[in-house]
Amino acid sequence: MNLGDILQKEQIITDLRAANRWEAIDELISNLVSTGKIKPEHREQIAAVVKKRETSMSTGIGFGIGIPHASTDLIYDVVGAFGRSKKGVNFDALDNQPVNLVMLFLVPQGQFQKHLHTLANIAKLLHNKEFRQALEAAPDAEEMMKIIKNPLGS
Repeated sequence: MNLGDILQKEQIITDLRAANRWEAIDELISNLVSTGKIKPEHREQIAAVVKKRETSMSTGIGFGIGIPHASTDLIYDVVGAFGRSKKGVNFDALDNQPVNLVMLFLVPQGQFQKHLHTLANIAKLLHNKEFRQALEAAPDAEEMMKIIKNPLGS
């Protein structure tokens, strides 16, 4: 699973309003509810699982990237939402820098290999400086989606 498999342009927030990682997680989960990827009645439970995971160790991995993620039995396929913050989000990142790109994803409970592969693929892609810069410069979600679908101009 990579970003292009998980996201549609409706799942991209081009200007996150969040000031910190908790608000960013809530904003991205709200997007998953509004796009029909998770049921409204599961919102709080899923938010709690993601925040519990985030409390154990920040998913702010440096380079302005945050990848909050969790497993839950409330979904049947990998789902995610992507947010871009122009002002930066305080994510308690490993390098203590604000986060500009946040990719939240959820994996069905018990799919450990899929979880690891998805996390690795997303992290690898977001570690590419040109890819990050292209996403940060894109004017809208449609353009961001094109970049995600064709990550390195291949």
